[in-house]
Amino acid sequence: MNKNPFPPNGGSPLSSPRLKPGASRGYSVNARLRILMIGAGTMGSVHSRAYRRLADAELVGIVDPYPLGQALAETLNVAHYHALDDVADDAYDVVDICAPSPWHRPYVILAAEKKKAIFCEKPLALTLEDADQMLNAVHRHGVRFSVGHCVRFFPEYVRAKAVIDEGTLGAIAVVRTFRGGGFPTAWNDWYASRSLSGGTLIDLLIHDFDFLRWVLGPVARVYAQSVLPEMNRVDFSLVTLRFASGALAHVEGTWAHRQFGTRFEFSGSQGTLVHDSYREHPLNFTTTGPTEGVALPETPGLLSSYDLEIADFVDALRTDRPFRVSPDDAYQALRIALAASQSAQTGAVVTLEPESGSRSQGGAQ
Repeated sequence: MNKNPFPPNGGSPLSSPRLKPGASRGYSVNARLRILMIGAGTMGSVHSRAYRRLADAELVGIVDPYPLGQALAETLNVAHYHALDDVADDAYDVVDICAPSPWHRPYVILAAEKKKAIFCEKPLALTLEDADQMLNAVHRHGVRFSVGHCVRFFPEYVRAKAVIDEGTLGAIAVVRTFRGGGFPTAWNDWYASRSLSGGTLIDLLIHDFDFLRWVLGPVARVYAQSVLPEMNRVDFSLVTLRFASGALAHVEGTWAHRQFGTRFEFSGSQGTLVHDSYREHPLNFTTTGPTEGVALPETPGLLSSYDLEIADFVDALRTDRPFRVSPDDAYQALRIALAASQSAQTGAVVTLEPESGSRSQGGAQ
């Protein structure tokens, strides 16, 4: 019996189109969706508790061979397993993968082969080759699949997209974003290895790459600088993105700050929108005229953005509607992150091939 929930990076591919008419979901929309969590680290714990707050979902087990997994399972009063193959296939409907990034591919592929709906933490993968195999498997087995780009559910970011989509700022010309905090610690200190985590460019700034593409469209060119790999536990990156629209973005990320925070500033022909999580009023809009900036109201509530993300995933499964984050969205964000990594290593500008749309057309919604 394999007791390691983080097996070697390998296996067959996975697929995730939207459900075709007449196809079998593998679960009943009239019953609570049974969720199996893989990984009991920070995100595994956050996701598990989010499912527990949903009336339409039931967390049935935690897959993690380490003491943290058993402790979380006992805290939440659910079953604990050492490996996915230890769980009977008819005991769950959905797999949520919160294992370290190098093991996203084998788990997604295995879950797809078992015909389970899948939620996977970002990044989708660490290479496009792995990502291709995962999406191919999802499509081949006809399962539904989404990826955890949670920034699309944070109120300030959702409001910013709405303001920009409404045309309030006019044509967007320049964007600045910042994301950073202390160096993350986790199982076996895997964030300290760029071969396992991808560093700030792939693990951290992929949030902003996805958000900016969501708001501004495809990226055409990427230039990046980053600290040297041997600077263990100090990671800082600067990235310049040129969008197909002509907009220019300056993206900054760090794991060298004490306090986590985020900022963005969109400058358009009709005004500027600024978010700064360190401020009392984190979201402000200023017109190009003499009017002073006015604080835009945040979205108060008892649910966190992770709760909203998980609730959206479950609702999309039950209603067979598209996910807010499609597999193609995750794939394109990874393309940008890998281009930034390549640029940081070579010192050269990386030009991205135009998005073909094949991933979007193919399903995996």
